[in-house]
Amino acid sequence: MTEVIATYEVPPNKKIEARIVRLKLIDGTRISGQINIKRGSGFDRVSDLVSSNKEPFLVLIDATAYEADVEKPVKHKTLFVNKNHIIWAVPEESQK
Repeated sequence: MTEVIATYEVPPNKKIEARIVRLKLIDGTRISGQINIKRGSGFDRVSDLVSSNKEPFLVLIDATAYEADVEKPVKHKTLFVNKNHIIWAVPEESQK
């Protein structure tokens, strides 16, 4: 089950460049949400964020989690995902 630990509000003056991404976690949960690609030099692809050891969590905005044993998807304004639990991550087809 997806556990909400904390929420994060993006400050109104901070610019983000969001990309829609789809994840699959080791427990079978599938997640769809937005990530901020504008993280600085060297972070302009989904794979850069997922594979980086700089931050242990991937932050998703407006995320929807589809858990294996739950009928109804769970929506989250902000969701922190431990990168060690990600099996695969792909950008939305229209953004590749």
